[in-house]
Amino acid sequence: MSYLSRAWRAAAPWRSPRPFSSAPGPTAKKSVPYQKTLQEEGTGSGEPSRPPPASAQVVVVGGGSLGCQTTYHLAKMGVRDVVLLERDRLTSGTTWHTAGLLWQLRPSDVEVELLAHTRDVVSRDLPAETGLHTGWVENGGLFIASNKQRLDEYKRLMSLGKVYGVESHVLTPSQTKDLYPLMNIDDLYGTLYVPKDGTMDPAGTCSTLARAATARGATIIENCPVTGIQVRTDDLGVKRVHAVETAHGTIQTPCVVNCAGVWARALGRLAGVHVPLVAMHHAYVVTERIEGIQNMPNVRDHDASVYLRLQGDALSVGGYESNPIFWEEVSEKFAFGLFDLDWDVFTQHIEGAVNRVPVLEKTGIKSTVCGPESFTADHKPLMGEAPEVRGFFLGCGFNSAGMMLGGGCGRELAHWIIHGRPEKDMYGYDIRQRFHHSLTDNNRWIRERSHESYAKNYSVVFPHDEPLAGRNVRKDPLHEELLRQGCVFQERHGWERPGWFSPGGAAPVLDYDYYGAYGRERHRDYTYNRLLGDEYTFDFPPHHDIIKNECLTCRNALALFDMSYFGKFYLVGPEATKAANWLFSADVSKAPGSTVYTCMLNQQGGVESDLTVSRISPGAPGSPLAPAFEGDGYYLAIGGAVAQHNWSHITTVLQDMKFQCKLLDCSEELGMMSIQGPLSRAVLQEVLDTDLSNEAFPFSTHKITTAAGCQVRAMRLSFVGEMGWELHVPRADCVKVYRAVMQAGAQHGIANAGYRAIDSLSIEKGYRHWHADLRPDDTPLEAGLAFTCKLKSSIPFLGREAVEAQKAKGIFRRLVCFTTEEKVPMFGLEAVWRDGKVVGHIRRADFGFAIDKTIAYGYIRDPAGGPVSLDFVKSGSYELERMGVTFPARAHTKSPFDPDNKRVKGFY
Repeated sequence: MSYLSRAWRAAAPWRSPRPFSSAPGPTAKKSVPYQKTLQEEGTGSGEPSRPPPASAQVVVVGGGSLGCQTTYHLAKMGVRDVVLLERDRLTSGTTWHTAGLLWQLRPSDVEVELLAHTRDVVSRDLPAETGLHTGWVENGGLFIASNKQRLDEYKRLMSLGKVYGVESHVLTPSQTKDLYPLMNIDDLYGTLYVPKDGTMDPAGTCSTLARAATARGATIIENCPVTGIQVRTDDLGVKRVHAVETAHGTIQTPCVVNCAGVWARALGRLAGVHVPLVAMHHAYVVTERIEGIQNMPNVRDHDASVYLRLQGDALSVGGYESNPIFWEEVSEKFAFGLFDLDWDVFTQHIEGAVNRVPVLEKTGIKSTVCGPESFTADHKPLMGEAPEVRGFFLGCGFNSAGMMLGGGCGRELAHWIIHGRPEKDMYGYDIRQRFHHSLTDNNRWIRERSHESYAKNYSVVFPHDEPLAGRNVRKDPLHEELLRQGCVFQERHGWERPGWFSPGGAAPVLDYDYYGAYGRERHRDYTYNRLLGDEYTFDFPPHHDIIKNECLTCRNALALFDMSYFGKFYLVGPEATKAANWLFSADVSKAPGSTVYTCMLNQQGGVESDLTVSRISPGAPGSPLAPAFEGDGYYLAIGGAVAQHNWSHITTVLQDMKFQCKLLDCSEELGMMSIQGPLSRAVLQEVLDTDLSNEAFPFSTHKITTAAGCQVRAMRLSFVGEMGWELHVPRADCVKVYRAVMQAGAQHGIANAGYRAIDSLSIEKGYRHWHADLRPDDTPLEAGLAFTCKLKSSIPFLGREAVEAQKAKGIFRRLVCFTTEEKVPMFGLEAVWRDGKVVGHIRRADFGFAIDKTIAYGYIRDPAGGPVSLDFVKSGSYELERMGVTFPARAHTKSPFDPDNKRVKGFY
């Protein structure tokens, strides 16, 4: 018999360097801990369980958790002609060996909702529909905190849980001991107990899903591997799914859903689609019987990077190590398979497990479970329609969370397929939005980022953390210039963008060292990493005063913001105005020289983007600043972190509506500097060859001019609530223009400033940040952006009918600005209390240095179900709950800073 204590004492070898892949070797018995798997039900004939049909509305490929959930939800939503193809038996890939844990609380409102739906499906819906037990066990969950920061993180989750009715309790060490008598509490700071967490059985869940789906008309075919995807190009040059080829026949279909797990990348290649994931070994061990463990909650000890899952009268013990083994050659024939456990890798989890539950030291190991799992660059699933091929959807890359996210994600994916978009805000999972196209087939970037996401899976999620992997992929023209001046960069969408400026000098991001794994030497004296570590706090960070100085310099003098990572697109062609009228909620069809702030909406009236759109005149052929074109032209400037999302949304609309125009991407060819503050006119008047007076250059206009002998496009706009101009500059001229502005501004006190300052300044002014306080499930009316909608005109635009219907019906939730008198740091997810009842949660928060207050924005509802009017907002008494502690708050119906909007117009 093998014992955990014996494995622990043999831990020394794991410290030696490991290669990226391991060779198979001897190990303990390999078997999953479930009484039943679907492997036993196989016929072994190699023939499909039924012949494939000639056609289908939707073909789902992969019979694991996501494939079964998606098929079930498609059928439940009325799609009768859906076919699920599984190359072997249901669950045979990665699902059959999963630990099946479900934790209800995550640091994301959307994920809390997704998890809640999974729990409802397995614990309530499926048993009611089929009369079968899915294997759901509600034994609760216990999160372990060994320090204050970890318990603060859990308290944030607890506050968010109150908004969604998820019961949770912060326990003292002694209370934890009462709940879990076998636990060592000597090093505990506290715990978070969630009574209604639990575990799922993979075979029970998937077989019940299959039963329910087929009862609603779905067809499930096992032993039917996919051999090809037929893609055809339509008259507009758009690639679309045409058919699925199998070893037993071809199915014509306009829609394929890739739920193939670690095999998803190979399936994507059949259609010419990049699927950015990697396959890794992921393991747990199953103990022998433990007296007194029955009915104990599942445990997640994040600081030890280990989990303890109740398995009847035993435990499954697993975790996330810093040196996971990559599965380099993914086998097409792998089914119901397990790898030999590499104890050199796994043993690092043993010490933490034995420390937390000491009885494990003398407990035998019954079996090992080491199987393949797919992991992604940001530890989020890959979902939605692929950018390369219309009709090819992804539902893969679930980072070992496919069981617990499966129900929620299966429902959203089904809604996506049927209605063209998900019901919830799935931006964080959408393959079309989160990765620039240059990254999705960049193997080094995918590998580095996936490794770091895996290794840091149990790390505290701090507000200002940044990745160390996959950096320096996209640099703007001012990168080296700003690096020398102490710029501490953030990574967004592959870009290095300025975060803040350290007075301590340069802090370059170095090549990824894999945290010392695989024989790599860890970086020493790594300034950038040290600066990140200094900000690992839920209090005000140590660089708070530096960011304060950047903000107040902008408010009182002027600051230069390098915003070159912005997306910069041209919409041009004979029907560009027709397309612009339909795409943009505001009226942008004005004379050349105008710039309009607008939204783009979806059919449900939700905000897909906010951006600026400038009407332009044709320029010279090949010019990135003023391109040549026939017809009309518009210049679009969009935040770089969401540029890919905007590109995908616009492209999809242009394809669906068949507009005769083009979308051109000049993001890499142009830099962008924003000079903001009361002294911006005085400084820029020395640099720009044009009159900057209010009369000659009013707010929300633009013109081509020269700066330091270089042609630039100057726009009078502001993202921070001050008088200022943006300079859009050809890449080769950026450094020259930057130096000219800094030289002219030196005597006026100009300073560099970064996006941490922009975050503070913009929330202080009340400007929205897309995907923070503005998302696809928010409407302009709810967000206070009704002025961006051309409802007084007769011009139709995408989402207009939904906005008009909401306007007539009333607004039942509204974005509200709050401030607190107490200077307390907030970052989002705080619960909003009104007159003693929870009415919402904070989406975005920061500190406003000009008004010297904490500022927070969140959507609130009326608990009675009525409309949320401005009178309702004004009449309540509010508190914001931060980590279990409430703080009195004041609600504002206008921005607390410059509510009359005078400063952007130059009136100081």
